[in-house]
Amino acid sequence: MTLDWISQAIETLRSLGLNYTFLTDVAERQSFIKGLGISALLCAVTIPGSLATGVLLAAMVTSGRRWVALPARGFIEVTRNTPTLVQLYCAFLVLNMLITQQLRDWGIGQNPLTPFFWVVLVVSLHKGAFHAEALRAGIDAVPATTLEAARSLGFSQRQILRDVQLPLALRFALPSLVNNLVELVKGTAIASAIAVGDVTYQSIMIWSQHDNVLELLLLIVLWFGLLTWLVSLTGRWLEQHWRMPGYGT
Repeated sequence: MTLDWISQAIETLRSLGLNYTFLTDVAERQSFIKGLGISALLCAVTIPGSLATGVLLAAMVTSGRRWVALPARGFIEVTRNTPTLVQLYCAFLVLNMLITQQLRDWGIGQNPLTPFFWVVLVVSLHKGAFHAEALRAGIDAVPATTLEAARSLGFSQRQILRDVQLPLALRFALPSLVNNLVELVKGTAIASAIAVGDVTYQSIMIWSQHDNVLELLLLIVLWFGLLTWLVSLTGRWLEQHWRMPGYGT
């Protein structure tokens, strides 16, 4: 029944000049579906990773300790001002090779770090730098009277950051964070550059055999459109859910 429906849909699209015959091939259909899953998994892993990185960097920058803030600020500037793809190549083609060589010299064995790991690490760190700036702006936007009230209650600086500034900053910065996450979802497509089997890489493998670039690009656009729409929808829900009545009005 499913195959009949797919065949009918392919014939209908063929009449419109679109070639989706690869869906009738079991191996190619499964590889494309696997690519969709890997792209979704990349997003699911890098989103919390980037947010954790952003919180850590924002806490370091606003810590008031120069020896902590300066390295974090330097990392943010370097990361924001260089392309993600270049960072991925440096990490995978240079750092990963150095690790592999060192493990071989030590006689430990093969490098356990996969291309998937390097994509998650690089994208998380890259977008984490943008999150940190959004959170820093949110932290700076916390009213001084709120901080004074926390100090009068005996809160330490660490407690103020953890229990007062970060929760409020997260609400203030949420629109910017969601925008960064939308960019993150689209940015995971660079995984294909180091042969991670995401939807972009699988599509390249398929269209090299069938010459149906337009058709597969349309599917890629639709898939990433769906993922970014889900992120935006979640962000709007969080804005409503975390809204504090009377605060900031």
